[in-house]
Amino acid sequence: MDTLPQTLLFIGIIPALVLLFISLKGYDGYYKDKIVFLTFISGIIAGFISILIEWYTVGVGIWFIILYPVLEQLFKTIILNISRFHGKKETVVYGLSLGLGFGSIFTPFSIIVTNIQSGNDYLVLLVALGSLGIILMHAATGLSIAYGVYVYKMRKYLLFSILLYLPVTFTIFITAYYNVGYLQVLLIAYGLIIYWYATKKIMPRILIKNGKDKKNTKNK
Repeated sequence: MDTLPQTLLFIGIIPALVLLFISLKGYDGYYKDKIVFLTFISGIIAGFISILIEWYTVGVGIWFIILYPVLEQLFKTIILNISRFHGKKETVVYGLSLGLGFGSIFTPFSIIVTNIQSGNDYLVLLVALGSLGIILMHAATGLSIAYGVYVYKMRKYLLFSILLYLPVTFTIFITAYYNVGYLQVLLIAYGLIIYWYATKKIMPRILIKNGKDKKNTKNK
């Protein structure tokens, strides 16, 4: 447990911040740095609380495949579904930063737990790689929920995010139950695909809509 701060810094928060920096290119003027920072920190706190709940309810067994995605996405929804975010295009950016903060706390936790339970360095490495996929998934689902808040379709995109995350908990279950750590690599591939879709297909919609709004304003 003494390695938690260093682990959190180098393989949790830093990759999340790098992803945030890269993903925000082209969105200058669409967000406030202060709120991006606050939502990222809020994500870390919410992720930590979620981990504690999951740690103390591990006895639910196979039900965690469904229950944990619901819990995690609800945490993000509670934070994002405030009145000041409704109908605001910048909410989508804040959903991304929230999700990245949320996911960043899962990496050190997964590695430490795996190390304690197995003591297998190879398995710990695979879990570390898989955890990067989890960061990507939380970022994508945070963005998706935020988009739902923006377009007043929060319930639809919350359900969409829960369904997207089910393969992650299913893969974690199979990995733990059958001790097949190499399946963690699938989380990276899946995370990359969903993250790409969220940042390249959903997030740019705020640019398109804003462009249309400007055009309509000029015509008037």
